[in-house]
Amino acid sequence: MLRNREDGGKLLAQVLGPLRVEEPIVLGLARGGVPVAVEVARALDAPLHVLTVQKLGAPGCPEYTIGAVVEDGAVYLRRGALHEVGMTEAEGAELAERASVGLLHRVRLYRGEQALPSLAGRSVILIDDGVATGSTGCAAARAVRRGGAARVLLAAPVAAMTAEPELGRELDALVAVERPRPFVALPIWYQEFDPVSDKEVVQCIRPGEEHPLTQGEHLPGRAREPSASLAANVLAIRSEGAPPLVLESDLVLPAGATGIVVFSTGSTRESPRYRLISRALHHAGVATLRCDLLSPTERHDGLTQLPANSKDLTERITTVIRWIATYPATRGLHRGLYVAGAGTEAVLEAVAADPDLVEAIVVRAGQLDTVSTLTLASVRAPLLLVVGSRDETVLSANRAALAHFETADLAVVPGATDLFGEPGALEAVGRLATDWFTRWLVGRATNPSTPPARRW
Repeated sequence: MLRNREDGGKLLAQVLGPLRVEEPIVLGLARGGVPVAVEVARALDAPLHVLTVQKLGAPGCPEYTIGAVVEDGAVYLRRGALHEVGMTEAEGAELAERASVGLLHRVRLYRGEQALPSLAGRSVILIDDGVATGSTGCAAARAVRRGGAARVLLAAPVAAMTAEPELGRELDALVAVERPRPFVALPIWYQEFDPVSDKEVVQCIRPGEEHPLTQGEHLPGRAREPSASLAANVLAIRSEGAPPLVLESDLVLPAGATGIVVFSTGSTRESPRYRLISRALHHAGVATLRCDLLSPTERHDGLTQLPANSKDLTERITTVIRWIATYPATRGLHRGLYVAGAGTEAVLEAVAADPDLVEAIVVRAGQLDTVSTLTLASVRAPLLLVVGSRDETVLSANRAALAHFETADLAVVPGATDLFGEPGALEAVGRLATDWFTRWLVGRATNPSTPPARRW
């Protein structure tokens, strides 16, 4: 895992150095690639400039990338992605044209009226903070080729191996520090991965220079950080009974939080997937509790997970949530539950048996075909089902189950399979979960008359 973008840039420069690219021009892809590019340009003693690129997200699911557009109008569209979301190439081109209007504003912020230097006959190193689908890299490569670049390299600290075939048709080389498989999501490879603002881009390329952006001009920028938080690692949640069961948990409590979400999954609380979802919730001011549902003793004895439909699993989930209701730091918070995969039956048994247990639920890729209709009908908390469009069996079962819930909705993430390992898929889950819990936990705290979800 990389510490931050600057750390990634330093490591990337070490990989690029031995390639001995002659007199390169370094172009940081704005915004995220610019802090990385600063370190690379410094190490290679190369000129640094900014190339403004905009990803094109699918309507209704902006995390699912269908292509990209560059400041000079160069467009790259992923035909398979367009087909996945039911868009034509003409509709994709129209989306790119609308996005290019905002790009021109950002170009003026970064460079004023100055144009990029001539790229004719030059070696160009495009720098990004990560390569997921390769769309921005392909679009940027087309733009610099049109500018006359003789050789084009794309370099990033982390690159998905699945993007290499498409990129290979546009680039002379793809350089990366790490090529993980599966890639899953770019943020999980960084300890710090906040959005880069326009102001930060300007400060990277013209440090110390007076500029309207540094004089308080309001522009979209870094996501809101929790002003303070209580991070209590390895809390010991003890169950009643003899001998008591100790479950290790991580609690993160942003200042002013009015809601808390418990993660009930088959994975360890240290799973990068659930750290990513947690981070999205923290930025929205929602507290989280990630809990290992196996005790240290059980893990030491070689147990990897409880049976997905076991009474024991149901009891442990209930114990954890009741503990939250009495723990001083979380008592009084509106409680939500995030569920993934095979443990769905046990979780729904728990909330069906106690309607006051939680006030909102998100189920990702839930296996609902084994859950009784009586249990489904007994769930009172507003529930969001999130399923990948390519997970056809689970999608069919979730659609059939909707009719039995009192208050529920279904969100389908385009291009995603059962593990949501495709680029952008997990980020989409994070946004959907955050929107749902913000509505039902934070929204309910500020507006008790929050309207119900769609009823099926």
